[in-house]
Amino acid sequence: MYKRVRVTDTVEVPPEELANVTPELVKRLLQDKLEGLVDEDLGSVVSVTEVHDVGEGRVLPNRPGVYYTAEFDAVTFDPQMQEVVDGNVVEVVEFGAFVGIGPVDGLLHVSQISDEYLAYDGENRQLASNESNRVLAEGDAVRARIVTKSIDERNPRDSKIGLTAKQPGLGKHGWLEAERQTDDADVATGEQ
Repeated sequence: MYKRVRVTDTVEVPPEELANVTPELVKRLLQDKLEGLVDEDLGSVVSVTEVHDVGEGRVLPNRPGVYYTAEFDAVTFDPQMQEVVDGNVVEVVEFGAFVGIGPVDGLLHVSQISDEYLAYDGENRQLASNESNRVLAEGDAVRARIVTKSIDERNPRDSKIGLTAKQPGLGKHGWLEAERQTDDADVATGEQ
């Protein structure tokens, strides 16, 4: 889930920038420092959007810069357990598909994609069913639910998000659309 949050943090202004400490400079320094980082409480910092207040600068022993406390707004992405998310398949591997959800990827394990058996087709980099001819490939839009979450602040690339698409209303967008059309046709003919 994307959120806009008000944050207070400290930023170092290097000596060559001290003549012109403005909110714009502090914003740029905060962007360089924070964007792309993962915080357990905030989630992934996507963007620093606006600086509201820059406090008095402090000098620390044996440090060349001056440290300013700033209050600012940031946009963050913090995936929540059981949240339904839409994303695109960024990679298909033998054991499932990695789905880009916001600034992170979640794993949709092959066992969590469908009740049908899906075989890995390495040549075409896709997962395919022999029963219904359904195929999941890179670039496909998917709706899934977050079922596991392990965030590693020190090494964000080691964070893990597990997804499922086996519940009603979840799966590849094309499959969901086909199911809706079938349901609409059944209602129109009086079948259920």
